[in-house]
Amino acid sequence: MVRFWLGFLALILIAAGPARADEPAEGYDRLLALHDELRDYMLPGFTAGVVLDSGARIGEVYSDAVLERKRAGLARFDTAMAALPVAEWPRAQQVDYLAVKSILNGYRFNLEVLRPWKRDPGFYLDPLMAVAFAEVTGSDADIAKLRARLRAVPPLLASAQGNLTEVAGDFADLALHNLDNSDGVNHYHPYRPVPPAGIIGWYDDLLARAQATRPDLIGDVTAARDALVAFRDWLRTERPRMTAPGGVGAARYDWYIRHVRMIPLTAAEMRTLAEREYERTRGALALLRHRNRDLPQLTLSQSAAEQAGKIAETDRKVRQFLKDEDIVTVPDDVGDLGSNTPYIERPGGPNFWEQIQFRDPIPDHLHAVIPGHRFDAVLAARDTRPIRSTYSDGGRSEGWATYLEDALTMAGATRHSPRADEFIALFGIFRAVRVPADIAMQHNRSNVAEAVEFMRQRTPWLDEDVARVDAEIYLRRPPGYGVAYTIGKMQMDALLADRATQLGDAFSLREFHDEFLAAGRLPIALVRYEMTGADDEVALFWNTPPIPPTDR
Repeated sequence: MVRFWLGFLALILIAAGPARADEPAEGYDRLLALHDELRDYMLPGFTAGVVLDSGARIGEVYSDAVLERKRAGLARFDTAMAALPVAEWPRAQQVDYLAVKSILNGYRFNLEVLRPWKRDPGFYLDPLMAVAFAEVTGSDADIAKLRARLRAVPPLLASAQGNLTEVAGDFADLALHNLDNSDGVNHYHPYRPVPPAGIIGWYDDLLARAQATRPDLIGDVTAARDALVAFRDWLRTERPRMTAPGGVGAARYDWYIRHVRMIPLTAAEMRTLAEREYERTRGALALLRHRNRDLPQLTLSQSAAEQAGKIAETDRKVRQFLKDEDIVTVPDDVGDLGSNTPYIERPGGPNFWEQIQFRDPIPDHLHAVIPGHRFDAVLAARDTRPIRSTYSDGGRSEGWATYLEDALTMAGATRHSPRADEFIALFGIFRAVRVPADIAMQHNRSNVAEAVEFMRQRTPWLDEDVARVDAEIYLRRPPGYGVAYTIGKMQMDALLADRATQLGDAFSLREFHDEFLAAGRLPIALVRYEMTGADDEVALFWNTPPIPPTDR
């Protein structure tokens, strides 16, 4: 354990260049202060998670006047950032500067272009699911908090009706669907043998639990549920007038990809790369099925106990592989990290993820558990650096996790289960088809239904529910999340090649992975600059032009 943390610290110091860790470059302290000021300044109005916390002031908080003042106030941060002597700083601190710059650019884009409080009913609905998931058997303090959140629902939704003046048609349709229908995936939902019918169904579930054990909550739950029904009815009535496009348009999409996600590619370049990756993985699946043609098919788990046994054995084998093959340093105190796909029996049979995971858990275990997302999150939680400890880029997180699927298969992680290689290829196919689907929706060339059909036609086993949930994420989240998997994976491949070429015989895969993880969850192009010194990609990020006008 001590050896791991000494190694982790050494990697940080090496990456920082000639400056000592306790002697920041001139002006770096000002960057840290600006970072903290910007994070405070961004609330409210940056994520849906702040909506309920705003309570009855929602109409004031999301008023045009307040948010215009927020937008105008960003000029102060622009001026302060431009005054920093960043060119004189060591690479690690230059990387921190670019990370803060991307946060500033992202908030400006949110205020000027995305404006979910005006365009997306789901902005107000998303936080309400967590309210309905709450237990009604907690402490008095827990019940008081739940009661307050329930009482915030009616004024929240009433104010939402006044704020939602530029609603995109796709956003309205998704909100209406989610109010009355289970999404069919139910990730991170409490388990129910029959999933409740959407957000309203979950409030029915909460009401039934209150009636059984906390009758003093019945009135508040009923009022919140009634407000949801009224909001749904309002959406139905107003839907014919909700015709704005959901995507941001081509020029603004490229601006966001470069200056917020800091990916050094255009949409056209990403689409071409993804098409090649689709062809590669689709061909690989055909070859693997031929290779494995005489092997028995893997069968679906038939019970939660059987699936739990598969997961436990997979976790044991993966951890042993990581250690024996010198893949990545896993601290001794990293215990059980669970799994990402709970055992659910669905009337229509398993969905896409379950078709794979209930046969062999290793594809998503590598991606989402260890050494993927959950292990990544453990290391991130131990990071105390002011900027990097709070920064989490989707392209970095998903790129790392998707890279692991293919890279560790090549390194031998699935030798014990040859059929699992086919499932890795299926994952790769789905990741690749997301890229053109994401871009087409953001360019307003496809709606959600068309993106769902496109992905299903190209991906074996892909069901409508999983495809729709994915399409919703990629359209409604800030742009570029759908491209993050395949494009991030290809950036990781390129970084691996760069570092192996740079170090030659001194290259160590474990040291490469440890150094990458030690850099934090920053855009991969920034990590590449810090690790290799190659500045060709970050050269694109120093100057930020104005956000382009709409190209709709």
